[in-house]
Amino acid sequence: MKLCIAEKPSVAKDIAQVLGAKSRMDGYYEGNGYYVSWTFGHLCGLTEPQEYTEKWKYWDLKTLPMIPAKFSIKVKEDSGVQKQFNTIKNLVGRCDEVINCGDAGQEGELIQRWVLAKAQSKKPLKRLWISSLTEEAIKEGFQKLEDGSKYDNLYAAGSARAIGDWLLGMNATRLFTIRFGKKGQVLSIGRVQTPTLAMVVKRQLEIDNFVSTKYWELKTVYRDVLFSSSKGKITKLEEGEAFLDTIEKEEFEVVSYAQKQGKEQPPRLFDLTSLQVEANKKIGLSAEQTLNTIQNLYEKKLVTYPRVDTTYLSEDIYPKVPGILNKLTHYSRFTEALRGKPIRKSKKVFDNKKVTDHHAIIPTGETPSGITPQEQKIYDMITRRFISVFYPDCIVSNTTVLGKVEELEFKATGRQIIEKGWRVVFEDETSEGKKDEKKEQLMPTFEKGEKGSHKPQLQEKDTRPPSYYTEGTLLRAMESAGKQVDDDELRDLMKENGIGRPSTRANIIETIARRNYIKKEKKRIVATQTGIHLISLINSEILKSAELTGQWERKLRDIEKGEYKVQDFKKELFEMVNLLVHEVKHQPIEKMPTICPKCSKGNIIRGKTAWGCSDWSNGCKFTLPFKFKNIQLSTQDMESLIADKKSRNRYKIGKSTELQYLAFTDKLKVVIAKD
Repeated sequence: MKLCIAEKPSVAKDIAQVLGAKSRMDGYYEGNGYYVSWTFGHLCGLTEPQEYTEKWKYWDLKTLPMIPAKFSIKVKEDSGVQKQFNTIKNLVGRCDEVINCGDAGQEGELIQRWVLAKAQSKKPLKRLWISSLTEEAIKEGFQKLEDGSKYDNLYAAGSARAIGDWLLGMNATRLFTIRFGKKGQVLSIGRVQTPTLAMVVKRQLEIDNFVSTKYWELKTVYRDVLFSSSKGKITKLEEGEAFLDTIEKEEFEVVSYAQKQGKEQPPRLFDLTSLQVEANKKIGLSAEQTLNTIQNLYEKKLVTYPRVDTTYLSEDIYPKVPGILNKLTHYSRFTEALRGKPIRKSKKVFDNKKVTDHHAIIPTGETPSGITPQEQKIYDMITRRFISVFYPDCIVSNTTVLGKVEELEFKATGRQIIEKGWRVVFEDETSEGKKDEKKEQLMPTFEKGEKGSHKPQLQEKDTRPPSYYTEGTLLRAMESAGKQVDDDELRDLMKENGIGRPSTRANIIETIARRNYIKKEKKRIVATQTGIHLISLINSEILKSAELTGQWERKLRDIEKGEYKVQDFKKELFEMVNLLVHEVKHQPIEKMPTICPKCSKGNIIRGKTAWGCSDWSNGCKFTLPFKFKNIQLSTQDMESLIADKKSRNRYKIGKSTELQYLAFTDKLKVVIAKD
């Protein structure tokens, strides 16, 4: 008998149907020479600190750093998990061969290998590696089973990542909590979450500290076309007015007129990050919502494997493209134009060198049925993008006109779409194409040397602060280790140094939001005072530098490729944790401010008769009197009251205290009892 282990019950069911294992048992399917069982995510994890040694049970600086001599794994303490693990362990003992059918990625490999290690499996191991869950893909995958050892490096990278997260997370969280946290407060530090938070905080401080200044731009309108002066930003009004006086009564002269035909290639196919960025921009979905939605579409066999970081297809997909296009009957208005013609084979789409574990996200060709409106929108984005890459380029005419008035130079640019090409695929949606067209002005034909009257103007403007991160732009920043990169080619090169993995970045954003380090205000991501202060406490660039974290991610990818040793990676980890503990133990303690419980924006500050919120100028009305019915509250009492949300009796103000802390409402308002 052969034992197949999938990552989810639903996937196990699909595999069992293809293999003919039709008998449903408790925790597995059986039949036709196969057992088909499943995990449901992580059944096993790294052992907790206190399980290595009694002294690590207590949060004490003296016990840091915590570096186990040997890391161990354990089955999670959950009755359902324990039961399913025991089922798998029993089947491992009864089978002749194990087939790892886990999620075809680093995390999926780690989940399965930990389970097999804990089950003490010595059976031969094969690997199923597929990019979609269609019957055809599953059959093809079982015909091409690989030896499990081929993926040893993938497992090694996943294991090294988990150990790195444990070492840094466990040690740094305890370290900063003990040194700087308030009573009952945990300061959570993570290998990826902390540099991500640091990027948000840096942007927040740039915005908060930004001082707007006025500037002026000299423009003129000639033949209904707006021209801009080469002077750019003019910082002094009198200088701008002088330029205006100089040209007001003079004629505008065309110095040159040039039209150049250009091509715009279709947008790239989606990887997970670019899909999350697009969904956030177009339909306002969070990164996590998009990930969950695309995962559902994958499990419904409608799209290929989603947790990918490439926008390319392998060349073996090319012969399958006509068949996929023919099956997309709901999009026949677009696919009909491609029927009977050679399928375009661009190096921007098909490139084996740019594909590692999986190719870009594309539709499988299966007909959608019973999907939610949200799933339909994501499916539509993926399918249109897939169809568009086989359309011709969009042909445009780019026009540049240079002019002058006296000695002042002016310039205007415009663009016209000559042949829509791939843009027709997006015409009946809020498309990429339309937003570009609005920014361009249509140009009449000009003649070099022509002159005429014009209407000059001096436009007053204000400098603007940097934009807040959105989930989309933050994902891009994580992908490029904090650097702003717009060029697709350069972005591809920087993915190796990105922080986190495509499949984990959404969870990182949700984690730091859940811990109140950031919050979402519509599409904006705003750093809270708690998040800002936490980053201010961290002097170590190792913890908060996206670039350094990106270099670590690069090493993990090198482990995956067999180009870097796990032991070398662990050695660096141990050295880093030792250094970090030493630095923070000797770091001066800076008192953490008390955050206003009403607005969560300002800090609690001392006034003449009461404590209040530092954000009072923006409307926060929170106050807490120093004295209430002859009971004096010390600063420590106030901090404890707000931080711990407890009755003052706990702090021994007196048994007969009349000052009561009633509740935090859903808006975090402090209620003080009155007569």
